[in-house]
Amino acid sequence: MLFSEVLGLPHIKNHLTTSADNGRIPHAQLFVGSAGSGSLPMALAYAQYILCNNTSAENNTGNSSCNTRINRLSHPDLHFAFPVANNDKVKKNAVSSSFLEEWRQFVKEEPYGSLYDWYQKLGIENKQGKIGVDEAQDIVKALSLKSYEGGFKVMIIWMAEKMNSSCANKLLKLIEEPPKDTLFLLLTEEEENILQTIRSRCQTLHFPPLNEAVIAEGLITKENCDETMAMTIAHRANGNFTNALHIFRNNAGDEQFEELFISWVRNAFKAKGNKAAISDLISWSEKIAATGRESQKKFLLYCLDFFRQALLLNYKAHDLVFMEPRAKSFSLEKFAPFVNGNNILAITSELEDAIYHIERNGNARIILTDLSIKLTRLLHKK
Repeated sequence: MLFSEVLGLPHIKNHLTTSADNGRIPHAQLFVGSAGSGSLPMALAYAQYILCNNTSAENNTGNSSCNTRINRLSHPDLHFAFPVANNDKVKKNAVSSSFLEEWRQFVKEEPYGSLYDWYQKLGIENKQGKIGVDEAQDIVKALSLKSYEGGFKVMIIWMAEKMNSSCANKLLKLIEEPPKDTLFLLLTEEEENILQTIRSRCQTLHFPPLNEAVIAEGLITKENCDETMAMTIAHRANGNFTNALHIFRNNAGDEQFEELFISWVRNAFKAKGNKAAISDLISWSEKIAATGRESQKKFLLYCLDFFRQALLLNYKAHDLVFMEPRAKSFSLEKFAPFVNGNNILAITSELEDAIYHIERNGNARIILTDLSIKLTRLLHKK
């Protein structure tokens, strides 16, 4: 992966190359940002820069054989850990090494892919992946060996927030005092979900959302997208190149989510003093509960975005509104007045609580029904 292939973020590229050129490479670094901001491509480019002794930001001046192996993700000193779960291929004790072939294909095809995209690749979107203690044992074993080429060993842990407590505690000592010339790159979307003692031992880099011009340029160069369409998609992507790709390829799932959301809020409006609408809300909850937990979480995050967009529109922040509902029978402008400063915090809190409980294997039907009933009160709050 070349630095030139990573969209935008010139300040982060400059920081990483400069620190490497000066021999000041922190042994543990935490890259914080959404998958769509480019944290994984940046980590790969950084690892290639270090392992291949490159001196150009284009990663083409060092060891050519090394550069080729990095591009194939087959360099013996480059290691990966990522969330996995048992599937049809691996029946038990799933670890990253069991899915390296799928991982290489995924990174080659979708370097900006999301966690949900990865779960779909493995066929486990109805499960919740994790980085468990078996993975930690494999990491310790891999990094205890001498480097193959006598230089650095790099361990990239993608979606590090998925490390469970057993894994995190087992890796804590290794991250604090790693073997010589060992580099940990922990990539996360949710910094607060990583063990505090691990975070305190890492140098943190925050990846900001990409600007619209960078996203549009990426769509034009990587996807041969029309310039006008690219700018429209870039505006809707909200700084996330993954979202832009999903919108361009028409696989964002927004159409289905939009239909479910509109049905939900309409029934919630009607439910005040209407028993039939309560029955409809229960049916709606059962429908969502029948999907996988990752799909439920993705939908609830979509709901958070929808309410936020409605709030921004209500308070006349038109430049920040990117959502464009496709249902002709629903108007965001008419819905916006019902989302205001008196209820947005409570709505957000209830949605975040629902995501929290679903992540911890709570009964989705009960969680969503409770959320729906609470929404009926909140939407009528003036």
